[in-house]
Amino acid sequence: MGGTWRIARIFGIDVNIDSSWLIVFVLITWTLAGSYFPYQYPDWDSWLHWTVGVATSVLFFASILAHELAHSLVAIRQGERVRSITLFIFGGVAQITEEPDRASKEFLMAIVGPLSSLAIALVFGVLWLVVRGFSEPVGALARYLALINASVALFNLIPGFPLDGGRVLRAVIWGISGNLRMATLVASWFGQGIAFLFMLWGVWQVFTGAFINGLWMAFIGWFLRNASISGYRQVLIRDMLRDIRVEDLMSHDFETVSPALTIQQIVDDYVLRRRDHAYPVADGDRLQGIICLHDVKAVPRQRWASTLVREVMTPWEKLATVSAEDDGNTVLTYMNTHDVGQLPVVEGNRLAGMLRRSDIIRFMQVRSELGI
Repeated sequence: MGGTWRIARIFGIDVNIDSSWLIVFVLITWTLAGSYFPYQYPDWDSWLHWTVGVATSVLFFASILAHELAHSLVAIRQGERVRSITLFIFGGVAQITEEPDRASKEFLMAIVGPLSSLAIALVFGVLWLVVRGFSEPVGALARYLALINASVALFNLIPGFPLDGGRVLRAVIWGISGNLRMATLVASWFGQGIAFLFMLWGVWQVFTGAFINGLWMAFIGWFLRNASISGYRQVLIRDMLRDIRVEDLMSHDFETVSPALTIQQIVDDYVLRRRDHAYPVADGDRLQGIICLHDVKAVPRQRWASTLVREVMTPWEKLATVSAEDDGNTVLTYMNTHDVGQLPVVEGNRLAGMLRRSDIIRFMQVRSELGI
């Protein structure tokens, strides 16, 4: 996804919109105001088509947000931490920091989304029945939102991972078998099969004249296939890092830099030669901080020769660190959640090693090549 902007904070959860959401919002609004409502209600004035179209589009995405909030609030109730909710081109996604550790937890977190969409559809359906006799615009808005939210619920109940229905399927298989990896594999197969059907459907529509709808269906299928494969790989990674400690992953091949060096010396003697993006700053084996490439880039080029490392480094007290005994899965989750590329491994305030994302990738590649 591209750039995101935070637009609200609800129940302690950041609500963001991705740049791709702007595209789909405009497209849906244009379709509603320029085609759907004019076809259904040709007697309306143009301004009324656009007013109802914009209002319907806004409420539709508010419904998507409510769907994701339902997932998030149940996750929080189950003891999980939700980082944010992001609206993007395919709807919305709640960023939950860790995968559920029990099948029952996953089932509840997954099923609540479609149920919330059905509840919203029911509310708008009742509103349509109440107001259609005396307010045609409100009735038209309510009818469309009832139908679209029911469609969202049914779509998400398709038993293909990572859709909610696929997660429900995984939870059921997981609960019966006790094997998360096997359950994810089966749900992923279903997800890839359904994605393939979407792509076939899209190609068929393209060749029958529905070019835009066909491309959209094929694009959805492609997205579902990639997401399904990615979801299974994440479980494989969790399995591979099970019972693995940071000491098994960290690198002892690292070089510290002195806090008295200049930025120019760091660039010439370290960055350009070793090509690492971060260097621990230490006095002997005593960690004082870390300097990263973005710290260097924040200093104007003309000041590199006069600016010392200690002036721009992230000091020890502000550093996120790990110990050699920390769990590999927990540390990887932290790195992904906080978008951290490397972490110092410390014992007390002594630097014992460096854990880089590349170290974890290399570890997994070697085990995979050995068939472990």
